[in-house]
Amino acid sequence: KLPLTVEEILNFGESNRELFIKSSTYSIIPITITEMGLTISWMFSSDPKSISFSVVYQESEDTPLDQCKVLIPMTRCNSHKETIRGQVKVRNSGIYTLIFDNTFSRFISKRVFYHLAVERPVIYDGSDFP
Repeated sequence: KLPLTVEEILNFGESNRELFIKSSTYSIIPITITEMGLTISWMFSSDPKSISFSVVYQESEDTPLDQCKVLIPMTRCNSHKETIRGQVKVRNSGIYTLIFDNTFSRFISKRVFYHLAVERPVIYDGSDFP
């Protein structure tokens, strides 16, 4: 479990982070969001072989996992062959959790190289109007 805030992601820079996920386990990255309208984007690759990926939304830490909303269902990604990219728009404050699942692999541990970004919406306020 690797909890992050928007500020920590904004300070991510251009570098990739690395997760080591043992065989038959999974790793989660919960991102706590307090402001609406943001876009969380990610890109990742895995080595060796594929990894499963999902994104779920939880209103608060007290919300039971079975009441979490699945934003992106668990999908097996060929992230060892190509970089996987995606994004989700923040509609509610809460915890957006990225799940990297290696439970299907009985013997092979995986390394996941990932990069996260948060974008704030550009709001036109008319200030450049003459």
